[in-house]
Amino acid sequence: MDNDVDVQTLNEGAETDVLLIGGGIMSATLAALIAELEPTWSIRILERLDEPAQESSGPWNNAGTGHAALCELNYSPQREDGSVDVSKAIDVNEQFQLSRQFWSFLVESGHIPEPGAFIQATPHMSFVWGAENVAYLKERHRILAGHPLFEGMEYSEDPAQIAEWAPLLVAGRTGDEPIAATFSTDGTDVDFGALTKLILASMTERGAQIDYRADVRSVHRTMDDVWHVRGKQDGVAFHHRARFVFVGAGGRALTLLQKSRIPEIKGFGGFPVSGEFLRTSNPDVVARHHAKVYGKAAVGAPPMSVPHLDTRVVDGQSSLMFGPYAGFSPRFLKHGSLLDLFASLRAHNLIPMIKAGLANIGLTIYLIGQLIARKQTKFSQLQEFFGDADPADWEKITAGQRVQVIRPDGVLQFGTEVITHRDGSIAGLLGASPGASTAAPIMLELLERCFPERWDAWQPRLTEMVPSQGAPLSEDPALAREIHDRTSKVLELDHRA
Repeated sequence: MDNDVDVQTLNEGAETDVLLIGGGIMSATLAALIAELEPTWSIRILERLDEPAQESSGPWNNAGTGHAALCELNYSPQREDGSVDVSKAIDVNEQFQLSRQFWSFLVESGHIPEPGAFIQATPHMSFVWGAENVAYLKERHRILAGHPLFEGMEYSEDPAQIAEWAPLLVAGRTGDEPIAATFSTDGTDVDFGALTKLILASMTERGAQIDYRADVRSVHRTMDDVWHVRGKQDGVAFHHRARFVFVGAGGRALTLLQKSRIPEIKGFGGFPVSGEFLRTSNPDVVARHHAKVYGKAAVGAPPMSVPHLDTRVVDGQSSLMFGPYAGFSPRFLKHGSLLDLFASLRAHNLIPMIKAGLANIGLTIYLIGQLIARKQTKFSQLQEFFGDADPADWEKITAGQRVQVIRPDGVLQFGTEVITHRDGSIAGLLGASPGASTAAPIMLELLERCFPERWDAWQPRLTEMVPSQGAPLSEDPALAREIHDRTSKVLELDHRA
């Protein structure tokens, strides 16, 4: 027991079947899946802040892309021989299709009353300039255009056509430099904060307990194979007991899993990266751009630095957002502590973290460059997309804090990592992108790993919720088209109109 937790506690020894730490999209998704698979299980969610989805799931803390690899070029890197590897793009799209299916199920089941409250049809575009980049994008389109998950993707090097798709991209250009773009009507803008709140509201109606301002301080297991979760809520200590615990606490998941002392977390570390965006709500500017447009990261820059100019719809209001601009803070959460990074250091992860640092000197140089860059230098990056951009129209906003995974082998991983104890009684999620967009497949993977003895019995219900799980859509074009059309109709997305 932590020294700062009182002996007399709220809910002393209260037991629940499933205890979820963190009130973001991951915990909400897992709670909803479990409620369908095991409706008799009790569920409790502990959230440190006053309301859910205030960290990475919040609408201004992520780009809301609905990562489907339709536009994100970092998922289709160019090899040294000039060829393009699209395997990751296909995998990411497959995962997003599973999320779409699960959201459609929630809408059809009445658990989400209005899909327009969290998802909007928004074209996805890739946009590049310069002869080498144009050649790359043309090859990428050639490979993907015939794939069932990327059906209908268009390509053009014609400024007039690109201007028709997204006028701001051509505004202010002289025409001296070759440009190219791809365009897909299958893209979406997703407000993951709104989606999280909708799911959790439904969970409350179904009997789940959600405790806010519940700051978890310790997670440990006793000899009776029960997990004990302790902390403080509004200054009063609490103590909950659970057979299964999920740590979906964003950047704080690392330190809470370390406190659990499970061997699977040994060697893992985290490197925090903050981000900033420029945002405008000027209706004259917003009206001229309806798309999410991704470019190529600068040479030597990390994948997370891919610049993009996005339409965002939050609370019914449209805005444009451009970024990201990387920063650094030792906090592991936007509302975290300056001591977070240092608190995560252990004897077992020091060497992996040193290895990661030495292997990613380029990233360090990039971050330093971003930190010392002048305001005009940063704005000029926006002007590479939108040449006529006026600084008076744009404001700076701070995005969510991300913690990149450092693996025990010293590799800095730009993605997510599911950590599960060998007996499946506790699990957690580390890492970032594509994150929220792939919440459903990530939580399905977690369920399979933690409850292997129940997995086969769950299959009929899982197939109702997520029809293509376990059967890649890329291998069945007819099924891919059928599911795409059905989910588009349920989610009220006017794709391929």
